[in-house]
Amino acid sequence: MTSEHATIEPDTKDWTWVLDRPCPECGFASAAVDRAALGAEIRDNAAFWASALADPRAAERPAPDVWSPAEYGCHVRDVNRVFALRVEQLLAEDDPQFANWDQDETARTERYDEQAPAAVLPDLVAAAELAAGWYDRVGDDQWARPGRRSNGSVFTVETLGRYHLHDLVHHRWDVRWLDLG
Repeated sequence: MTSEHATIEPDTKDWTWVLDRPCPECGFASAAVDRAALGAEIRDNAAFWASALADPRAAERPAPDVWSPAEYGCHVRDVNRVFALRVEQLLAEDDPQFANWDQDETARTERYDEQAPAAVLPDLVAAAELAAGWYDRVGDDQWARPGRRSNGSVFTVETLGRYHLHDLVHHRWDVRWLDLG
């Protein structure tokens, strides 16, 4: 883990299309997700990361411009933190606008490339549990509560959960080279 890694190209895609069609890369199909299972799916994803971060190759990048499993683990941790806050906001406020989150800036300022895999895991599991707990508490009459990003993309609690889960599933797919099953 050194700072001599090549710079990771920022992800500028708008991934909201995964709510309308399956992801051709990781195969995630948001329409197949049972909203009542979001918490369990997030916890299951965290269990995968426990295995991935325990792997001796977890700090290795498969290519200079591709994150290591530890770096992806940091990102998954922070995705769970951000989405837990967004679900909380959706349930507490009427039609909130979410604060912008620059994932690439977070990776730089938090020094994802220097974080030890074993140190990432407890925070990732805690963040996953926090997010999962919020989805577990959503009442039947709350799934349609709306909120929006600053770019105008509108989410409900349900679509936000499906979008969130895609992010987690996709990053598990990103580290498939570990071949952990």
